Amino acid sequence: MTKPEVWLRGPVEGVTPGLQPVAHALLQAREELHELIPGLTADELWASPPGGGAPIGFHLRHLAGALDRLFTYARGETLSLGQREALAEESSRPSPEEVGGVELGVGGAGDWWSGEALLAQTDRILDQALAQLRGTDEAALADPRAVGRARLPSSVRGLLFHGAEHTARHVGQIATTRKVLRGGGGEG
Repeated sequence: MTKPEVWLRGPVEGVTPGLQPVAHALLQAREELHELIPGLTADELWASPPGGGAPIGFHLRHLAGALDRLFTYARGETLSLGQREALAEESSRPSPEEVGGVELGVGGAGDWWSGEALLAQTDRILDQALAQLRGTDEAALADPRAVGRARLPSSVRGLLFHGAEHTARHVGQIATTRKVLRGGGGEG
């Protein structure tokens, strides 16, 4: 029997009731990524699907970077130079020489572009996000927050929920792209 989705397994320890859906979504994303990413070849990780969609590698880099940035804003902080540089590099792809047919996943190469490295980076960001959720006071959820250089209005709640929603959206893109690249049949 398969486990029910994370949201059906009860509360996440240490997370306030108002943030349980965020924690559930992030934990679900982690589980799905650990099913989708291992075993991908370098070609699969960095291939653009038919129609010009983004490669799986981009989605993985972007969901981790965006989650980090959104949770930074939720803390009331501005982005660091490192975060801004990472944003500028998110859509870069490795050269053919860098990926050269290396099998990714367990035992794969440790370069920044490998599935193993990208998944480890995503896990690190997810761990940080979950720790932040555990430390967020429910009374602060309506506190205003500014987003980006334009300082667009949001709130702690808005940023945390959007971080989870955005993460889930890109996990869905990864699942779809993986299926398309592997011929669309079965579990892929």
